[in-house]
Order: sequence, then structure tokens, then C-alpha cells
Amino acid sequence: MSYLNMKDEKLIPVVMELNSLLADYNVYYQKLRSFHWNILGKNFFDLHVQFENMYNDAKVKIDEIAERILTLRHHPVSKFSDYLKIASIQEAPIMVTDQEMVETLLNDHKIMLSQMVDVTTKAESAGDEGTIDLVGAYIRELEKTSWMLNAWSKGSNEHLKVDEIKS
Repeated sequence: MSYLNMKDEKLIPVVMELNSLLADYNVYYQKLRSFHWNILGKNFFDLHVQFENMYNDAKVKIDEIAERILTLRHHPVSKFSDYLKIASIQEAPIMVTDQEMVETLLNDHKIMLSQMVDVTTKAESAGDEGTIDLVGAYIRELEKTSWMLNAWSKGSNEHLKVDEIKS
């Protein structure tokens, strides 16, 4: 029995994009754990905690994405070897500086945000409001995390854009 008011053939592209996002999130999650374990230097305390918060958030999203695929009546990709084949995000070396870790994560965020747009585009075509709602929230949250990491990477003498509002 179909409990969805969507045609399966329209959902297949959504599921494919969700599986790509699931793969990206799994590689990203493991990268965050590695960075959490291997951070050294003066920023250890700040980044160690931040990376843990980020991987805990990613863990929740991994489960939600997989459950969304199941809700759409498909099986999620679940082998790490398959994640590595289909993910756009790549594994990272263990021994990198804190600055390189943050730059790597910001680059990963660009990739994941692009994938999220692909998911929502396919979901719009399928009339899949549930996926649009889920991934839309992810976009907002990942943009905010990116802003924070970017701010961390800046020097204290750098500034954001200043636009004057004329009244």
C-alpha cells in the first residue's frame, strides 16, 4: 500500500540525490571524528569541542537522511565502501594543522550545500515537501556553522562587509 501521494518514478531521482548526501555526510562525519581526535596546538580546547559538536550533529543528520530514504520506500546506501565511491567529499590526512582542518571543513560545506540544493531541486520536481523541509533546515544550519568556522579562521583585524543603510 502506498502511503505517499507521490509517484515512485518521480522519487527515484530524489532518493539518488539523498543517497549522495548520505554518503557525503558519512565521510564528513568520520573526518570530523578524526579532526576531533588529532587536533593539536593552542586551539585544541576550542576546536576539540567544536568538532565533537559538529560530528554529533552530523550523526543525527545521517540517521534522518537514511530514514527519509526509507520513508520514500527505498533502501539507503549503507556500506562505507559505497559511500567512498559516491561521495563528493574526500577523506583527509590525519596530520594537518588546525587552520587546514577548518579550511577543509569549509570546502566540504560548499560541496554539501551544493548537494543539498540538488536534493531540493529534485524534491521540488517530485512534489516532495517532506524532503524539501528536511534539507532546507540543513542548509540553514550548515551555513551558520560555515560562518562560525570562517570567523574563527580570520584575523582579529579583519572585518565583515559594511553596508550603509540610508534613511
